[in-house]
Amino acid sequence: MDVDRLKILLDAVATGKLDTQTALNDLKHFAYEPVGDFAKIDNHRSLRTGFPEVIWGQDKTPAQIAEIMLTMRDRHSTVMATRVSAEVYAHVRDRVREVRYYPQARICAIAPDPLEPRYPGTIGVLSAGTADLPVAEEAATTAELCGFEVLRLWDVGVAGLHRLLNNRHLLAQTDVLVVVAGMEGALPSVVAGLVDCPVIGVPTSIGYGVSFNGVAPLLTMLNSCAAGIGVVNIDNGFGAAVLAGQILRTASRLGGEGMMG
Repeated sequence: MDVDRLKILLDAVATGKLDTQTALNDLKHFAYEPVGDFAKIDNHRSLRTGFPEVIWGQDKTPAQIAEIMLTMRDRHSTVMATRVSAEVYAHVRDRVREVRYYPQARICAIAPDPLEPRYPGTIGVLSAGTADLPVAEEAATTAELCGFEVLRLWDVGVAGLHRLLNNRHLLAQTDVLVVVAGMEGALPSVVAGLVDCPVIGVPTSIGYGVSFNGVAPLLTMLNSCAAGIGVVNIDNGFGAAVLAGQILRTASRLGGEGMMG
């Protein structure tokens, strides 16, 4: 249950439009709600953190994903599952007809159509190379589903630095940047030296042998000499998007529009 739905429920009780027993039925799974014998939905999470619980799709069966989504959709306007293959999505859609698929992001979701930004600020998502796009799109799509405006800038890695510099005007339009890079992972350091907003580095598992499936770019980002960089786990585009959203929501709460842009 999100904040807006809770306010509507309480207003309905206060004005007499809804009786207390009906309201109680709506709130009986306020803390968490069991789904079969395999999951417990944290309905309270959106009230605590601003974002509803998200389903980790990998390693779950299509039936489990579908059952969780069907349980969540009555209490949340947006329900999303990450790391979902096209084959798994096809099975999920057999049971959840309104679910949509974002193939490059590997996300399936029940969400408003069209998606409209609900929060101030713009999240920029950059990818160093084309091979980094699945992680970058996971970040961008997650940010959009969470209610933020997103600016995408792909294939601007340091091997062709002019591609990034030619787009500096776009960087200036963002309030938080998510920078996705594999190989040696140098792009977040370069970007952080050009902008005055927070930079979130996302190392990917793209690269030759001694990149160690993302460990090399992870260490590069952690050892960056540029200030203002935070780093999430390897291939964690989802986590980067949520962190970017929390930064913008906190900035809005502390200082409104004056702290951004």
